[in-house]
Amino acid sequence: MNIHPLKFKPILKERLWGGEKLHTVLGKPITSDITGESWELSTVSGDISEVSNGELANTSLKTLIDKHPEKLLGKSVVERFGKEFPILIKFIDAKQDLSIQLHPNDKLAKQRHDSFGKTEMWYVMDANPGAELIVGFNKDVTRSEYAKSLEDNTLLDLLNFEPVKEGDTFFINTGKIHAIGAGVLLAEIQQTSDVTYRVFDFNRKDKEGNLRELHTDLALDAIDYQKKDDFKVSYEDKKDATNTMVDCPYFKTNFLRLESNFRQDTVLRDSFAIFMCVDGTGKIQTESGEAIISKGETVLVPASSNSITIKTTSAKFLEVTI
Repeated sequence: MNIHPLKFKPILKERLWGGEKLHTVLGKPITSDITGESWELSTVSGDISEVSNGELANTSLKTLIDKHPEKLLGKSVVERFGKEFPILIKFIDAKQDLSIQLHPNDKLAKQRHDSFGKTEMWYVMDANPGAELIVGFNKDVTRSEYAKSLEDNTLLDLLNFEPVKEGDTFFINTGKIHAIGAGVLLAEIQQTSDVTYRVFDFNRKDKEGNLRELHTDLALDAIDYQKKDDFKVSYEDKKDATNTMVDCPYFKTNFLRLESNFRQDTVLRDSFAIFMCVDGTGKIQTESGEAIISKGETVLVPASSNSITIKTTSAKFLEVTI
């Protein structure tokens, strides 16, 4: 069976901090004005993506992987991850500040939650004037200093605030304390994991009037307390070329700014490819079919494809492989 380029139905998530940009900027069919996330590609239990285009429409991503693991994922990916899809792809709209949080590494996540850890990256698609992210500490901090700041409600004094604009890219490795600030719309690429340790939530209450759960004790052993300037990603912006952004053990991401048709020979690449359109429109073609893609949409190209052609006159993509 040949698998055509796949689009999926967005899995939309209401969040206390969400807004309406997923609709107004990206055209998602939201039904709430506090929609914070659109899960584009997921095999997280309870949130399995379903194909929206072509002859495989309404088939779940999990079913496709179970039936055609090597054809869809690539032999080397199956050898490493089995029939688990190793990446979770999202668009996130923060109308309000997200909680301050971090994610455990693979070892801790496996030990405590039987899960992968959560290394991730962000690409800023839209940012209100003055919008910021929190990434890491602004100085080296001891565990006891950190714990005292939680008691004294002074954690914000220890954190590093980064102003952001469209195109800014950040790599968030495990253990790094972080938060998306109000007014930021971004694309997120991460390991398949939903394990988050929330450490401060601005004392907000949910719609039932309850404070959200904090994971203070679990976080203590997971935090990297050192100040590190390793989070801002510098990348080239050559047009009609592959520009490397992130190359880590869990995923590789390239930036494509295309102003004409673009072709890749993928015979030797033993991995699927994900294309997130962050601006413009195009058509992604393989020998097995094609998919139209616009800003805010995502296409999965199976590993069995021998070549990929993107037809466009103006578009920007994040290309993700393993």
